[in-house]
Amino acid sequence: MTRLSSASLSNLPSTVAAPAYDRGSRASGIVHIGTGAFHKAHQAVYTDDALAASGGDWMITGVSLRSGDVADQLNPQDGLYTLVVRGQEGTSARVIGSIARVLVAPRDRQAVLEALAAPETKIVSLTITEKGYGVDPKTGGLDRAHASVAPDLAAPRAPSGAVGYIVEGLRLRRERGLPPFTALCCDNLPHNGRVLKRLVTEFAKAVDPALAAWIGDNVRFPSTMVDRITPASTDRTSAEVEELIGQRDMAAVETEPFTQWVVEDDFVAGRPDWEAGGAIFARDVAPYEKMKLRMLNGAHSMLAYSGYIAGHQYVRDVMGDAALAKLVKRQMSAAAATLDPVPGVDLDAYAADLLVRFANPAIAHQTYQIAMDGTQKLPQRLIEPAIVTLGAGASLDAYAFAVAAWMRYCVGMNEQGQTYELRDPREAEIAALVGGAGGASGSIVDRLLGLPGLFPEELATAPEWSNAVKTRLEAMLSQGMRAAIEREAAR
Repeated sequence: MTRLSSASLSNLPSTVAAPAYDRGSRASGIVHIGTGAFHKAHQAVYTDDALAASGGDWMITGVSLRSGDVADQLNPQDGLYTLVVRGQEGTSARVIGSIARVLVAPRDRQAVLEALAAPETKIVSLTITEKGYGVDPKTGGLDRAHASVAPDLAAPRAPSGAVGYIVEGLRLRRERGLPPFTALCCDNLPHNGRVLKRLVTEFAKAVDPALAAWIGDNVRFPSTMVDRITPASTDRTSAEVEELIGQRDMAAVETEPFTQWVVEDDFVAGRPDWEAGGAIFARDVAPYEKMKLRMLNGAHSMLAYSGYIAGHQYVRDVMGDAALAKLVKRQMSAAAATLDPVPGVDLDAYAADLLVRFANPAIAHQTYQIAMDGTQKLPQRLIEPAIVTLGAGASLDAYAFAVAAWMRYCVGMNEQGQTYELRDPREAEIAALVGGAGGASGSIVDRLLGLPGLFPEELATAPEWSNAVKTRLEAMLSQGMRAAIEREAAR
């Protein structure tokens, strides 16, 4: 069967939309670091819409910092791939054309640096997950000992991490007399633009204070909020795409119908017409960001840890479990109570929409996938709103259960005695703490609450918090997660 490529676009079925613009005549104005499934289902789709609606030199040069898999999938297809949208009313397919090529940093560092320093590059965007930035959990600044930071500080002209690449790319632009680009973080970090600015500036200051000053005066770091449930692609994805488009596609990605992108409109050298795809530009992204992190992502984390241990493979399975679905609703309600008003958003309606999205039977979003990188996700999803709740004197039940479920997951063994990897950057620390607890729930809680840089002292030392978590973890370990869920839902 023919493989998807520019030459084969004319052979697509009439039911499959193709790029509605001349891809070859558009330069790459965007370099995107982290060209994974989420980027392909989100920012690249908005850019595809923008190119079709308004044109411009806004094609994307993708960058993979580690694996060459995405490049090996996309480059033989001229950057084309199929977006499969699975909704309750059916499945549709569309070919996206906004990615021109993908570079693999370990294979060709210089090509990546030249893309960053190219005169046509105006935006450098990122989706590298929370753990990829090298944030010090204690200070919120640059972790100079982080695996993606320390080698780059030692050899800044030969970067391997995202922050190092951005700084070196900006150094080259300054050296060559070129204007800066806008650095656009699209990961689930609170105030992600400000975080990225701090990391880049601190890194640059350590290398060259004059460069740091130039960056501070000239580079823009807008904050963003992104939302689209994007499960990992499987063999089923590839097989279904062959049926839908009549061609082989090694880079297909599947997602849900819902998509949202809220962006702070602060770009130093222009931007695509992302409004054409439905992007919202706002002066302050923070209210939308907190809403999504606490209501959607917080509920996702809670259901992932408890659901995985309870034997639910997918989010849709969790939503079919009446007791656990009740706890999902409770989690969203507790999160909403910690929020200030969000412009143009009814939080009750937002929660109702989330419940429908989570229950979508066509989306196979694995609880194990959501559960990874917990130490990077818990602060903004569960810990920060728990502190707000504690300060307000409100019920801590929802957050205590969610964090206890994370701690039960940290044991690293399911109820059938099978072990699994936590897939967390602090996995070794967690294993040492849990292993030293001898299986005692109270000791596990005390040890994990003391994990450096994770739980602020005001929460970790609050008796009402630690006792609430201990009660729930004890139930999970002694009675099993199923019984703990039923008990919690009956409160």
